[in-house]
Amino acid sequence: MDTTHLITTTEAIDPVFMFIFGACLVLLLGITAAMVLFVVRYRRSRSPEPTSQASGNLWLEVVWIVLPTLLVLVMFFYGWSGYLALRNVPKGAMEVTATARMWSWSFTYPNGRTSAKLYVPVNKPVKVELVSRDVIHGFYLPAFRVKRDVVPGMKNYAWFVATKPGSYDLFCSQYCGTGHSAMITTVEALPEAEFGAWLEQRTGKEEHAGHELLEKHGCLGCHTLDGKPGVGPTFKGLWGRSETVLNNGSERHITVDEAYLRRSLLEPNADVVKGFQPIMPPFAGVLKEEEIKAIIDYLRTGGAVPAKRDGRKLAQEKGCLVCHSLDGSRGVGPTFKGLFGARVTVQRGKAKVTVSADEGYLRESIRQPAADVVEGFQPLMPTNPDLSDEDVTALVEFIEGLK
Repeated sequence: MDTTHLITTTEAIDPVFMFIFGACLVLLLGITAAMVLFVVRYRRSRSPEPTSQASGNLWLEVVWIVLPTLLVLVMFFYGWSGYLALRNVPKGAMEVTATARMWSWSFTYPNGRTSAKLYVPVNKPVKVELVSRDVIHGFYLPAFRVKRDVVPGMKNYAWFVATKPGSYDLFCSQYCGTGHSAMITTVEALPEAEFGAWLEQRTGKEEHAGHELLEKHGCLGCHTLDGKPGVGPTFKGLWGRSETVLNNGSERHITVDEAYLRRSLLEPNADVVKGFQPIMPPFAGVLKEEEIKAIIDYLRTGGAVPAKRDGRKLAQEKGCLVCHSLDGSRGVGPTFKGLFGARVTVQRGKAKVTVSADEGYLRESIRQPAADVVEGFQPLMPTNPDLSDEDVTALVEFIEGLK
């Protein structure tokens, strides 16, 4: 897009500011000079009695009415023109959604990518749709002279153009709670080719899906990754750590594991780590099951991207396909085809119960095959203690795909 004749937000605001500042400076100096002149020339010791008999001055009255009126009209004209420039988004502007929450920003791009920093191409207008998940925030870009309120339930937007590559501060301009001062991020202006590569994730470095989710949902606004204290506990070394938590005023000690992390995402105020405030919003109904798993896996592995395992190959190597068919035919064990999500009757101890063959059931069956044996089959399946969590996940995903 040709931006040669495009008036940027900075160009729209700076002349208005300088004009108003200059007018105020002239008035200040003029009034101050007149005041000093009158104090010196017409002080009581020099002129104890009035000497002028004039009852009025038409031209003086015209001047002090017309000049201020013209000055105010000119200020209004430039101010209104600048306001229109801020609200009229140029054609072809790239659209980004900025989501504000206590106390972080996340940005969503047209292709679905998200980031904690706002990445933009140089010399291209960017329209930012402003969304708040909780309270009133303020989208403030001093370098581009942009400041707009971000109000829950209200549609609002801002636009700007970064004319030079660089990093520019982005603040929240409204006090939004105890972590307000930490609600700081940056606008990263990149050359267009570099921005295109970033947007398409052609970086050559694979990133854990959990990290992107933490950025998307604002978790990294309160939880650090480097061990430094934040509004919430740091994520560094979180898995397996012993913590003292408060539940309805009573203390208890826990070890951070999958169950605790899952509950902390869905019911964050149930067990609050001692020394922190119960201010985290619940993510029940916000995060999907696979997203919860990705976040937990990220925290468990410290962000390491797990190698993708082949479920079919594992099933062959471990001998699963000797007993379980893939075509629906009966074997020594139930067929894998159509098993996921099916209702099956199992022998649990001395009782028979009907369960759904969901992920939890399949995981348990792989880990402890004799616990719930499908009716009509013998408890012959051996345990596989050497299977890692990633192996079990790959097998479950393989079975899930055989619908």
